[in-house]
Amino acid sequence: MPSISKKGNAMPQSPIRKLVPFAEAAKKKGVKVYHLNIGQPDINTPKVALDAVKNNTVEVLSYARSEGSETYRNKLVNYYAKNNIELTPDQIIVTTGGSEALFFTFGSIMDNGDEVIIPEPFYANYNGFSIASGVKVVPVISKIEDNFALPPIEDFEKLISPKTKAILICNPGNPTGYLYSKEEIKKLKDLVLKHDLFLIADEVYREFVYDGLEHNSIMKENDIDQHAIMIDSVSKRYSMCGARIGCVVSKNKQVIQTVLKFAQARLSPPTYALIASEAALETPQSYFDKVIEEYLERRNTLITELQKIDGVKVAKPKGAFYCIAELPVDNSEDFAQWILEEFSLDNETVMVAPAGGFYSTKDNGKNQVRIAYVLNKESLKRSVTILKEALQVYNRLK
Repeated sequence: MPSISKKGNAMPQSPIRKLVPFAEAAKKKGVKVYHLNIGQPDINTPKVALDAVKNNTVEVLSYARSEGSETYRNKLVNYYAKNNIELTPDQIIVTTGGSEALFFTFGSIMDNGDEVIIPEPFYANYNGFSIASGVKVVPVISKIEDNFALPPIEDFEKLISPKTKAILICNPGNPTGYLYSKEEIKKLKDLVLKHDLFLIADEVYREFVYDGLEHNSIMKENDIDQHAIMIDSVSKRYSMCGARIGCVVSKNKQVIQTVLKFAQARLSPPTYALIASEAALETPQSYFDKVIEEYLERRNTLITELQKIDGVKVAKPKGAFYCIAELPVDNSEDFAQWILEEFSLDNETVMVAPAGGFYSTKDNGKNQVRIAYVLNKESLKRSVTILKEALQVYNRLK
């Protein structure tokens, strides 16, 4: 029998999705499942984006340009200018989601065996992207006790080797919700300049910032035009996860020219999704004001309720719509499966994402879960009530 590749065997399962069969089995038994496991917002997609697809007059659904239409990239330039990021259209390559943007970036700047340093916990698919690209993730550990702030810059520096090509951050962070300060971004800037590395910033949650704080994009920094690569997407910003439109942004011409070759090899991003994304850029600020207010209330509700549970430790997110909670269990993956298979409260249960999959260091995050506060406040309160009762039952059984 032909064998599977080493790369294929090494590809990790998604910690967000691998428990789906257990959730589906619970639903078939008539149990209601509150999904805290996945960052799929319940916020309505802007009507202007949906109408652009419904009402378009396209007669031939043709290929788009590999780098995305010039109209869309020009509108992106205007969008970024409102965020004090000055760009030109030829510094943007449109991709099929932020995921493809990262694939193209890894392929453009790293060879087999090269290394990328990432603060962990990090978005679980970074592990998959790196394995698919033949790249080694070198983790630098951030701690729940520090609210997952940037680790000391010395911790980064001692991990740099001749194979290191880049540092990758997610800002605000998935799964932690941490928002990097101006000072932290400057420390990273100085480090990549010192060691001639790329600084990649996944900024797809830019709009979701709380407590009067400000998002600090690496594209606003002076002196790192040749080192900075930004990853972006419409998925979360406009609640358009199914559109699969993202982009790679850099002022480094060689990077953009190389990313374009990868974009040409896959032909083009999807045309209808481009139409929707271009229209979404017309979304008024009032939409975001309401969304941010809603997420802020959800965050406060979730954190307040979790802090009431004995033995639970939770980091307070400053952005995005996730938090990491440390539970009084030995193995959060076993608990997450058990609560779907064996437990319900008044015929309801919850689904969380075990946090071990958001680390690359073995056994880190083993008693943690990621919770996405993408449900309404009453559902979040009910979910935490179920979680509290489940923890009591689970620990009695153990």
